[in-house]
Amino acid sequence: MVQSISTLLILGASGDLSARLLLPALGQVLTRNPERRLHVIGAASDALSTAEWRQLLRKSFASAEASGAAVDAVVATSTYHQADVTDPESLATLLAECEGVPAIYFALPPAVTSLVCAALAAIDLPAGTELALEKPFGVDEAGAVALNAQLAALVPEEQTFRVDHFLGRSTVFNLLGLRFANRIFEPLWNNEHIARVDIVYDEQLGLEGRAGYYDKAGALVDMIQSHLLQVMAVIAMEPPSTLGAADLRDAKGIVLRATRVRGGSPRRASRRARYGAGVVEGHPLAAYVDEPGVVPSRATETLAEVTFEINTWRWAGVPFTLRSGKALGEHRREIVVTFKPASHLPVGLRGRDDPTVLRIALAPDEMSLEINVNGSRDPHELERALLAVTFGPGELLAYGEVLEGLLDGDPALSVRGDAAVECWRIVAPVLAAWRDSTVPLEEYPAGTAGPAEWAPLG
Repeated sequence: MVQSISTLLILGASGDLSARLLLPALGQVLTRNPERRLHVIGAASDALSTAEWRQLLRKSFASAEASGAAVDAVVATSTYHQADVTDPESLATLLAECEGVPAIYFALPPAVTSLVCAALAAIDLPAGTELALEKPFGVDEAGAVALNAQLAALVPEEQTFRVDHFLGRSTVFNLLGLRFANRIFEPLWNNEHIARVDIVYDEQLGLEGRAGYYDKAGALVDMIQSHLLQVMAVIAMEPPSTLGAADLRDAKGIVLRATRVRGGSPRRASRRARYGAGVVEGHPLAAYVDEPGVVPSRATETLAEVTFEINTWRWAGVPFTLRSGKALGEHRREIVVTFKPASHLPVGLRGRDDPTVLRIALAPDEMSLEINVNGSRDPHELERALLAVTFGPGELLAYGEVLEGLLDGDPALSVRGDAAVECWRIVAPVLAAWRDSTVPLEEYPAGTAGPAEWAPLG
């Protein structure tokens, strides 16, 4: 494990990501650790005075109800610099302001991140420097390989943090605890007993002004290629020996290397669509193609669904379907594990014999188990029953959990370089088929469950 961080240098500090997600999470971390002493430096192309920057800090910290000695110290000592963060000389000046071991957080678009990495190669980095990057990690498999090479020339892999807030400590540990601490589940966690696994992340939100990024990415790259494949890897991994970085990331890597598009056919294993005009929770929403900044000819999907297979002894033959979309009628974030039906019902039992279904909701983390029980009026008639539990929420926002790992020098929950490449390799056939229009782009009214012809998941 590398040294704890003394300075957090945020590149792109004046942007929305920093103010809305990163800084509130930092406030939570500091509130929980009032003895932590951290110097925070913000840098971006925007002109902000030190007073304006500190006011932005106060506002972001207040949104997370952050308080205490560590929070007050950061606000009182933090500085901001208007700078071209792609210029080596400017970066050298910023690093000279850092105290102790610095972590450089790239709150920047991927293209700018690559330029910053090139600029950092021209200067000497302080010993122990950590680099934290936002997804996407590259724009394709070759781009991810090239980015990894850039990063490896700067710092060792264990000092590179590819941030995925879906991998916050509480969510990962809740999944691992459920699987490995309960004998009722782990012996059944294989293709003999599980029929299918669905991972769904449906949003009611539309584009929300993100056309600059989203229209070039789409639902497949924005969510499935990054976040949902990582969640799948945690669900499907073999039991790790420890919760340390090496064991956790090795276990995920084994799953990803074994993952392929089901049947090798994107045409049969994937679907895509984009939303038309509609109504979401009583509010009218314009069609995606009419959103400001959207280029209709790009044929960007806002709903993506792909079925994968994991070619291991444990999972051979089990379909894993990952789906994510925008402007849908229901807010749904869950993992659905559908078990195979009972092999035989005794004569005399009648009624529904649906398979057992385990549902794991994400943010907030909850679990429900749908089972068949004897009816309350007629014991010969089977009825459906639900067992439910709420997991511990954790003390920090998801970004806070990731940020704490960065500040403590623990990369266990960050995405390793080889995993970033594998995720691009996995979706490459689908992206190619969609570019060639092998898979049609369908449409659904905003506020609905998707195209009427699509069978629901889970």
